[in-house]
Amino acid sequence: MGALPVFRWHLAPDGYATYRQLRARGLRPGGQGVAAQMERPRRRRGPLIAYLYRIDRAKPVRPMTPARWAALAKANAARRRCPACRRDAGYVIPTSLGACVPCAYPGPHGLDGST
Repeated sequence: MGALPVFRWHLAPDGYATYRQLRARGLRPGGQGVAAQMERPRRRRGPLIAYLYRIDRAKPVRPMTPARWAALAKANAARRRCPACRRDAGYVIPTSLGACVPCAYPGPHGLDGST
């Protein structure tokens, strides 16, 4: 396995793109490995690294099927359900709290609005 070509930040040749740039074009890496990398030097830490993929080897993004839409809706609903009270909070439960706000801060002076 050879070493990857390394380019300076913003100086990659045409034909290479980051994952986000591929997605913006409606493409995905499609099983290909990282073809090159860009490095942006920083003063007190290691360099920022962006991995590059070949555009000519990229494949189109797979379309969303009804089953995928259903699975995504189910996963998002699970993120809104409070594990303590089992109610739909109406928002994504923060992982820092681990429960909806009324369950995370119970009591007379909590954030649940009761006095």
